[in-house]
Amino acid sequence: MDIHEYQAKKILSGFGVTIPRGGIAYSPENAENKARELGGSKWVVKAQVHSGARGKAGGIIICNSSLEVAQAADKLLGKKLVTNQTGPEGKITNRVYIEEATDIKKELYLGLVFDRSSESIMVVASTEGGMSVEEISKNKPETIIRSKIEVAVGMQKFQAREIAFGLKIEPNLIARAADTIIGCYRAFSELDATMVEVNPLVISNQDQILALDCKMSFDNNALFRRNQVSELRDKTQENPNEVYASDRGLNYVSLDGNIGNIINGAGLAMASMDMIKLAGGEPANFLDVGGGATPEKIVKAFKLISMDEKVKVILVNIFAGINRCDWVAEGIVQALEKIDIKVPIVIRLAGTNVEKGNKILKESKIKYIEANTLEDAANKAVKALGN
Repeated sequence: MDIHEYQAKKILSGFGVTIPRGGIAYSPENAENKARELGGSKWVVKAQVHSGARGKAGGIIICNSSLEVAQAADKLLGKKLVTNQTGPEGKITNRVYIEEATDIKKELYLGLVFDRSSESIMVVASTEGGMSVEEISKNKPETIIRSKIEVAVGMQKFQAREIAFGLKIEPNLIARAADTIIGCYRAFSELDATMVEVNPLVISNQDQILALDCKMSFDNNALFRRNQVSELRDKTQENPNEVYASDRGLNYVSLDGNIGNIINGAGLAMASMDMIKLAGGEPANFLDVGGGATPEKIVKAFKLISMDEKVKVILVNIFAGINRCDWVAEGIVQALEKIDIKVPIVIRLAGTNVEKGNKILKESKIKYIEANTLEDAANKAVKALGN
């Protein structure tokens, strides 16, 4: 789960990371009042969408008066912001963050992610802040500093200081920089984050170390124990179909193809998508209904697939182990009685109670294409596109 910049800043502030003063606004008038409340003579208005590269897309505007702040908010609010991370569909700006401008002396990059190969937390830092880590690694890879943190031990003070020295921070600011790095680490580890990125982490002309922009992502599977984090979710920034799926216990990822998938088990889902591509087709989604898929869950899966206008064929591929093919078949029949599916449906059942499942399907009045193997199902799904 991703959160907005202002939410991430509030979290990091609670762990001792210094942030510029700012406030959220939902209207131009609200934005103007917020600027006057903050005081000063220069402000930055930032579109709050779940995406980086907002500046290049016009989502960050520097203002020299409270009137300009109102005008900038009016320009951004309710508008679609298209960045290289959102794709052409973009994301709607429903709120803006008004922040006091900072006199920047130096920009740095700081990020924390999981390194699965070493089973540790990786701290990535660079003296070249303000650009994406992909740009840094491509154009100035020699500036990147990496430090592995053992999860069982946690980040030690000397490790944070080593990173600060590697960033060529002035000696009188090393202790403050180390505290900032440790604060980011604590937020990462204590809140089940999967990513913390402060870019840029700046040193101001007043020798403050500030998180000028930051992003945080969290492990969805840990949200049940992090209520303070789960409450920050903004569903308007997410794919509507993915929101529908997650709220109903379905594992779903939207893709760009036109063959919709209803499959049990992540491994079988990946294999099915590969087989579809080998057959010359393109999957429209990754949808895992889980090992204990009930008829009710199958109905929800069909409703979800029917919401995607790109889908021209539906492939149901079930290998029942702890699941049962007769349950799945009942769910398919119930779904097609309730939902008007106008595209071809290819069904392949295998495993527990497969004979009962196939009998239920054949005795029903639903129209479908039967397949015996995964390869057969993929080929028939691709063939059905042309019919």
